[in-house]
Amino acid sequence: MTTGVGRIVSEAVRQVPVIGLAGGIGAGKSAVARAMVELGCVVSDSDTLARAALERDDVRAQLVSWWGDGVFGADGAVDRGAVARIVFGDEVQRLRLEALVHPLVRVSRGEAIARAEAAGARAFVIDAPLLFEAGLDAECDVVVFVEAPRAVRLARVRQHRGWDEAELARRESAQLGNDEKRRRADVVVANGEDAGLASRVGAVLDRIAPGRDGRVSRG
Repeated sequence: MTTGVGRIVSEAVRQVPVIGLAGGIGAGKSAVARAMVELGCVVSDSDTLARAALERDDVRAQLVSWWGDGVFGADGAVDRGAVARIVFGDEVQRLRLEALVHPLVRVSRGEAIARAEAAGARAFVIDAPLLFEAGLDAECDVVVFVEAPRAVRLARVRQHRGWDEAELARRESAQLGNDEKRRRADVVVANGEDAGLASRVGAVLDRIAPGRDGRVSRG
């Protein structure tokens, strides 16, 4: 279920441990994140931070200069589906977008870590779809890999995202392979269809942040 815990930095450097979540598409990282919230952690959703970054005036202006007004929806907000179609089909465009957005997200995340530390959170959790690809594992003390069988992951994305197997495969092809993600992680948590996820997550937190009960649950 778990492997050895690897990267924890000195408490003198940072009072709150930073945990990165990795896993295959549909593995259930969000479910693990919710369990961690219930156990006193603060979770940072990188997708939410990235959406906020996309709506900054300077970022919107840059997107228009690259791709035109077609990146906006009828409501005037950035059409993330349109952006995804551009970047998933062209690695150069994807890297260009990441170079624009990731530094902004990193600043927002740093501010959130400081708030979590001040509030006495048990740990700060980074929930990011491309943790390794974006180099976010370097900001983490521990990386937790959330594991689920492919059949379970496919059923989840069919139900919640409307994807078929071909779409899942296409999305996965743009990411680091699951075996490599697992190899790079420090801890593995199984999240199949069986019960007991909360207790498994609790056991992991007891190893990563022993003695920290957390005075906050959200942030």
